[in-house]
Amino acid sequence: MSTTIIKNASIVNEGKIIAGDLLIKNQRIEKIGGIIEVSNAKEINAENKLVLPGVIDDQVHFREPGLTHKANIHTESCAAVAGGTTSFMEMPNTKPAALTHALLEEKYQLAAHSSPANYSFFMGTSNENTEEVLRTNEMRDRICGIKIFMGSSTGNMLVDNVLTLDRVFKESALLIATHCEDERIIKSNLEKIKASQHALTASDHPVIRNTEACFESSFLAIQLAKKYNTRLHILHISTSKELQLFSNMLPLEEKRITSEVCVHHLHFTADDYGRMGNKIKCNPAIKSPGNKAALWEALLDDRLDIIATDHAPHTLEEKGENYEQAHAGLPLVQHSLQLMLHYVQQGKISIEKVVEKMSHAPAVCFQIAERGFIRENYYADLVMVNMNDAHTVSKENILYKCGWSPLEGFSMPASICKTIVNGEIVYENKKVYTDKRGMRLLFNRN
Repeated sequence: MSTTIIKNASIVNEGKIIAGDLLIKNQRIEKIGGIIEVSNAKEINAENKLVLPGVIDDQVHFREPGLTHKANIHTESCAAVAGGTTSFMEMPNTKPAALTHALLEEKYQLAAHSSPANYSFFMGTSNENTEEVLRTNEMRDRICGIKIFMGSSTGNMLVDNVLTLDRVFKESALLIATHCEDERIIKSNLEKIKASQHALTASDHPVIRNTEACFESSFLAIQLAKKYNTRLHILHISTSKELQLFSNMLPLEEKRITSEVCVHHLHFTADDYGRMGNKIKCNPAIKSPGNKAALWEALLDDRLDIIATDHAPHTLEEKGENYEQAHAGLPLVQHSLQLMLHYVQQGKISIEKVVEKMSHAPAVCFQIAERGFIRENYYADLVMVNMNDAHTVSKENILYKCGWSPLEGFSMPASICKTIVNGEIVYENKKVYTDKRGMRLLFNRN
C-alpha cells in the first residue's frame, strides 16, 4: 500500500491550526505534526496551504436511479470531491424512492462502482412502509439514518399519518432526519395568493412556504422526539422563529435533537428572487434578510450544528418553467466549502469553525466511524486549500451534470488544490481521477 507525506502544512483540526507534516499509510493517518521523514514515501508540498479534514455533507440529492437526465452518483460525487467533500449522505427521493431495503442496497451498489467519495444513503419513509423502515434497526451501523418528509409532499414520500409518525419515532433506533414544512399551511397560503389573481413568481415562494409552515412542522417533530427520546436531526433550518426550538446548552455528542443549516440560506435572501428567479427556488424557501442574519448568529453560537448543501440539481429547462411548475432545488456541492471560505475571508466565521461545522459535527452527529477529524488511525480524508487563489464560478469549471450553478459569476477567494479520500488523491490540478472509488460509511452505534 502507498505511503504519502504531506510536508509543511498548516493543519486545521479540532479548533487549532498546527504547522507540520502529515503521514498517510495504508489509507489512514499514521502521524501528525513535526518533521516526518520516511524513505520511499510520496511527498506533497503543502507550503502556504491549509490542510483540512474532508467535508462531510449530510444532505445531497444525486438523482440516481430514475432521474439521471439531470444528475447521477458519479457526476455529482466527482463534483463533490472537486469541492473538498469527501463523504456524502444521499436522500431517498429518487425513482423509485428508496422505500425498501432492496432498493436501498441497489443505491449502495451503484455508489460502490461509481463514486470517488465515501457514501451513505438514507432509508425513505412513507405512510405504508413502516415495517421496512424499522428493519433498519438491525443495520444501524451501516445506514446513516431514516428520512421523513413531514408534511411536505415529495412524490409518494409525504408522511402525514399520525400513527405512522408516532410508531417510527417510538421504535426507530436510528437517527431520524426530517424535512419540516406543513403542507396544510402551504396549500392555504397558495390558495390565498391565487385568489388575489396576480401572476405567481419566485418572489412568492417564501410567502407560500412561509415561517409558520416551517415552525409548526419542526415543532411537531420535536414534540415527538421528546416524547420518545428519539434521535432527531432537523434539516435545512431557514427561519429565525425555528431557532427558539434549539439549544446550545449541551455539547453536540450529548444532544438528542440537532439541526442543520444550508449554505444557500446563509448566502441568499428573498431580495435575490428578483435577480435569480426560479434558480434559487428551493424547499424550504430562501426567506427575508432578517432570517439569514439570525441563522448566522445561531450557527456561530452552536444552536445550529451542521453546515450542509441540500444539493439538488435540475436542468435549466426544469428551472425555466413558470413558477408553479419550476422544480425546487439548487446544485451546490462543488462550491459549498469555497463559499464558506469566502465568509472566512470576510471575517464572518473562522476557518476553525468552518471545519467544525462541515467536518467534525457531521461525524459526531451521525456517529460516523473513523472520519471527520485529522486523527491518528482515522481514514485519511483530507482537502488541501489555497486561500490566495481566487477564481470565478463559470460554466467552464462546473462539474454538475445539469451544467449550471446559482453561484455563476461569483468570485471565490480560495481554491481546492487536492482532495484525498482514504489516503488516495482523487482530485488535483482541476482534475478528478474518475477511476477512484470511495467506501461505504460505517457508524458507531450500539
